[in-house]
Amino acid sequence: MQSKASASMRFRRLPVCQPPGSSNSFRQHATTYAKRRDWPGFKAGSLRPAPLKSNFQILGRSFMTITREQIRELADFQDEKSCAISFYFQPSTPRNKAHKEDTILIKDLVREALRNLESKGKKDCARADMDRILRLSAELRSNGTHAKALFACSAQNIWHEYDLPANLSNTQLFVDRHFHLKPIAHLVGASPLLGVVLVDRQRARIFELRMDELIEREDLFHSLPRRGRSDGFAGYDGGHAQRRVEDEARQHFKNVAEVLKDLLEKGVFEKWILACQDAHRSMLDPQLHSYVSQALIGHFHADLGHISHDEIRTHAQAIVERWQADRRHELVTQALSQARSNGRGVTGLRRVLRSLELGEIQTLLIGETLQSHAIECPGCGHIDAHLVSYCPACGRATQEIVDVGEAILPWVIRRDIETFYVKEDPEFDKVGNIAALLRFRSDNIQPISTAVADELGRAGAAYPGRLRRFASR
Repeated sequence: MQSKASASMRFRRLPVCQPPGSSNSFRQHATTYAKRRDWPGFKAGSLRPAPLKSNFQILGRSFMTITREQIRELADFQDEKSCAISFYFQPSTPRNKAHKEDTILIKDLVREALRNLESKGKKDCARADMDRILRLSAELRSNGTHAKALFACSAQNIWHEYDLPANLSNTQLFVDRHFHLKPIAHLVGASPLLGVVLVDRQRARIFELRMDELIEREDLFHSLPRRGRSDGFAGYDGGHAQRRVEDEARQHFKNVAEVLKDLLEKGVFEKWILACQDAHRSMLDPQLHSYVSQALIGHFHADLGHISHDEIRTHAQAIVERWQADRRHELVTQALSQARSNGRGVTGLRRVLRSLELGEIQTLLIGETLQSHAIECPGCGHIDAHLVSYCPACGRATQEIVDVGEAILPWVIRRDIETFYVKEDPEFDKVGNIAALLRFRSDNIQPISTAVADELGRAGAAYPGRLRRFASR
């Protein structure tokens, strides 16, 4: 039975581009800050950016989309007094015109969190931040249809707010040593760094799709030569004019392909989607570098001059979801197969935690229903599935953690491990709802021969050429 797919997550360095005037804008369906690019080989004035119309809606607040660099910073944060607050707000459908359900829920969550802190003798450490969240609760309804993520620790002067798509499971409040990142990891990992390219014979528009925000990076326009009123004697001029039009259209597609190659090589995009008419795709495909073609995950038919931003986003998100479902299913099958053959795969919490600490993991697969207890050492950070009182690595007293899936996220983010969340997969449930594909398996590495090691030591650095014969051993 093929399981349903959830979000994948890969934390790579993301170039941050801030559009002009973004500090005064909120809710950008499509942000336009395309830049001019002068193609080599074109005559001066033959290539010009198309007129752009900003889609900013100035509402007096800033719309902040969290980046992967910011998630890394949050993952590295730790407060020894366990007063790091993570607050997630998911707007609900109001039952009446009073719209007080969300405010009441937030007050209940704050009251419960303060009660738990008081039982541990730490009520005062988070009081200022809790009061600020209560004051903020009255304003959240004006956030429109957006969710909100908030991370705070007044002891270290931290207060970060981010608007998110309204796809969170529910409104939640956590107080711990670390910020809780699982809810936001599901959203940020919902797609790779994705480019959406719209192209025709004269124009190309290149967008970045980040969560549900569509940002235009490039808007390229090249006017084709105009035809005269006559084709000349026996159609001679008409034939030359038509060939010139075809040559310049071909050069336009070639330049678009070069831009895509440049964006992929710089890591701006990991994958991309093409939107065009079928006739234009047949002209673009031959110009694409093989590396660019391999990164293409889907295509949809579009007329560049008439498609809306909402239509672009809807088509692109549907393609990403299908691509993720296929990839997740392939990775789950591969991990289970490799684990059975004692290859580059492991299953079960204990084995996965060991491989995580050894740096072996390439892709991590976590069940959304994973509920496992473990212990964590506050000193060295060791996480163990065995509920022992003292850390086997450094000897310090351990702390019990009730959500191991949350506890391992800082490791996953810092080490740039691709992560897929899996749900409703019976085969995956049987192996403990957690598995991993490995880069290597340390227990399969063959040690160097003792005799060869001794001879290498005697050879020293005096005659490096003598060491070449050991390369084939």
